[in-house]
Amino acid sequence: MASRPTVTVHGADGAASNDTHPLPNVFKAPIRPDIVQSVHTGMAKNKRQPYAVSEKAGHQTSAESWGTGRAVARIPRVSGGGTHRAGQAAFGNQCRSGRMFAPTKVWRKWHQKINLGQKRFATASAIAASSSAALLLARGHHVSTIPEVPLVVSSSAFGGAIKKTSAAVALLNAVGAGPELEKVKNSRKLRAGKGKLRGRRHQQRRGPLVIYEPEKDGKELIRAFRNIPGVETSTVYALNLLQLAPGGHLGRFIIWTSAAFAALDTVYGSTTEPSELKRDFLLPSNVVAQPDIAKLINSSEVQSVLRPVKGGAITKRAHVQKKNPLHNKQVLLRLNPYAKAYSKEGLGHVKADEKPIAKEASFEATLHEN
Repeated sequence: MASRPTVTVHGADGAASNDTHPLPNVFKAPIRPDIVQSVHTGMAKNKRQPYAVSEKAGHQTSAESWGTGRAVARIPRVSGGGTHRAGQAAFGNQCRSGRMFAPTKVWRKWHQKINLGQKRFATASAIAASSSAALLLARGHHVSTIPEVPLVVSSSAFGGAIKKTSAAVALLNAVGAGPELEKVKNSRKLRAGKGKLRGRRHQQRRGPLVIYEPEKDGKELIRAFRNIPGVETSTVYALNLLQLAPGGHLGRFIIWTSAAFAALDTVYGSTTEPSELKRDFLLPSNVVAQPDIAKLINSSEVQSVLRPVKGGAITKRAHVQKKNPLHNKQVLLRLNPYAKAYSKEGLGHVKADEKPIAKEASFEATLHEN
């Protein structure tokens, strides 16, 4: 997407208009599935509702131990007679109708702190991934009939015009999202497990996410889209990673209004200009712009500054190769600038026809003369 400078704005009938918009800088952010997965895990934990068993569970009975001497365990037993319950063990976690071991409490540590910079990085990364048709298809979205990704629809098609669900469905079908709606509708099924008893009876796939600008597009479209299975709405000023990358998987199918698409540069800025709405935030940039290392090494710019080393091989670190200062005078002078004068005076060197005078011999000769 970074290579295409503009995006076409489509009308309410799905036809491409003469309107185009420059691609916002946030779509050039690096796509980092590792950061998205980590932040999504933390945000999902922060969305949980605390739960616990009743504090009285397992203890709502009059039970007392029979003590020793009756050939039964000393576990507390239900008092009374005439029923199966009388004489049964109670209270313990190993007992029928007893409490659980270490009963859950609502003051458990449910929430997890998330670095703000990482949250913003993950959101920008998820937005950038939504512009890749390959990632959308890999995630399971039916976008073969979509004219363009990212899909931008004119705000005039939304602003006050869409107030009913029928109008919203007609718009989605016009822009090519009909197969996506059918996929979501056919995916509805009963959940496996106990969730059926706890208000989570059905499961279904996610459909398109409609992102709008509240002041220019209005908020009426929320009521129009909210009853369509799988379709969600969000304001461009409060994008949520749980919606942009459900399950921590990149590539959500997003439908942008033209006003929301134009506001992205204001919300996220660029790699050099900070955001107007997020304090001290610059868009992240790729550490390595060209991942093909072989292409970098073999490029004329790199090869022109390399020098051959012993054996004819070319190395990137040829300019820092080590040379022996005892054999290379230039390296010796670089290490010790006084070496030239030292050598000229003949200091530290012994000629072949001379023998060094031992320190002990010269000291004894001095004593003898005295």
